[in-house]
Amino acid sequence: MQTLDDGSYLEVDGRPAVRFSRVYAAPRERVWRAITESDDLRHWFPSPEVSIDVAAGTITMSGDPYAREARTTAVLTWDPPHRLGFEWDGNELHFSLAEVEGGCRLELLNVLAQPGEASRNAGGWEMCLADLERLVRGDPRPAGPGEGSMADFLPVLEKYKQLGLPDDGWLPEEPA
Repeated sequence: MQTLDDGSYLEVDGRPAVRFSRVYAAPRERVWRAITESDDLRHWFPSPEVSIDVAAGTITMSGDPYAREARTTAVLTWDPPHRLGFEWDGNELHFSLAEVEGGCRLELLNVLAQPGEASRNAGGWEMCLADLERLVRGDPRPAGPGEGSMADFLPVLEKYKQLGLPDDGWLPEEPA
């Protein structure tokens, strides 16, 4: 995996956002499956149970230990195998894929509801994108105790705070 953008803070149409860009040594179609198919999403996405209903224009996410209730929101963009966008807890997530030499470039743009979410979301996406890289490489790690724990997350969060990304100080309670 090659990192092109390690988590930049920017504004998109006057809204705060964080952006990541990675090149995965995998075909675009493989990365597309990883960001759209339930069996793959469970290995890297924060909500391990995801279903996309393209006809209805909805995406349903559940199983996130930090968000107990299932959520159904709108799919904003569906352009296989190039672009996927959807609403998520007041945010928007936009994934763009492009073929490049040696694999697929993925750009993740998380348009935020509030600037103070930037450090927290950037830290979470860094961890998730590392899991995505393992998945497309053929080495998925099953979720289990300690995977994505608060103890693992806090040093990554601190990195983004030190880089100056806005931080509102809010953290979810550790799941029981």
